[in-house]
Amino acid sequence: MADPRLSILSDRLHAVEDRICSACFRAGRKREEVTLVAVTKSVGPEVAALFMELGHLEFGENRPQELWRKSAALSPAIHWHLIGHLQRNKIERTLPLVRLIHSVDSARLLTALESEAARRQTPVEVLLEVNASGETSKHGFSPDQLQILSSMIDKLNFVKVRGLMTMAALEEVPERTRPTFAALRGLRDRLRQEWSSVVRLDHLSMGMTNDFEIAIEEGATLIRVGTALFEGL
Repeated sequence: MADPRLSILSDRLHAVEDRICSACFRAGRKREEVTLVAVTKSVGPEVAALFMELGHLEFGENRPQELWRKSAALSPAIHWHLIGHLQRNKIERTLPLVRLIHSVDSARLLTALESEAARRQTPVEVLLEVNASGETSKHGFSPDQLQILSSMIDKLNFVKVRGLMTMAALEEVPERTRPTFAALRGLRDRLRQEWSSVVRLDHLSMGMTNDFEIAIEEGATLIRVGTALFEGL
């Protein structure tokens, strides 16, 4: 007998896809410009495996330890994204497992990632986390701090900076998140010009269950959605 949760997940994925497509249409964008990262922090490997049966391979985890646990239990075909804080003592075990690290929030972490990637002789792709909302509780570079990173990034051989990430403040009215997402896009556009000889800033990781449509309208290429897919499972 089929697991009843598979039908629930299928319905939820279709609902999220409808929201993504509608937001892309409003923004004049193509659906393929946006990657849905399914955030599995609230569910176990068995639910993640069911979701994979729907053909989805992009999964995200907040905690490295959970990423380790689930990657060991699930298919190696999954593309893992680390979207939460990464401590330097967890880099060695995490790097072989991830497709993209969204949450590089300090120069010290960049240096440590470069050291381990060089030791492994394997490049790692990362996004720089920006505290675009200005909340003191959030990790990330301030926009001003990013402006002075170019000389350091120019010296990285194995860490490939591919874009920026942010989290907006939780708002009851999603429209209120728009200034945060617009600010990140504006910062990325400025840095693209200033860093054009150093890195390719292709990606903007922004938007979660509550606000990803606004993020897409403001240029998100990666959205991180958990609750709308997995709540209660």
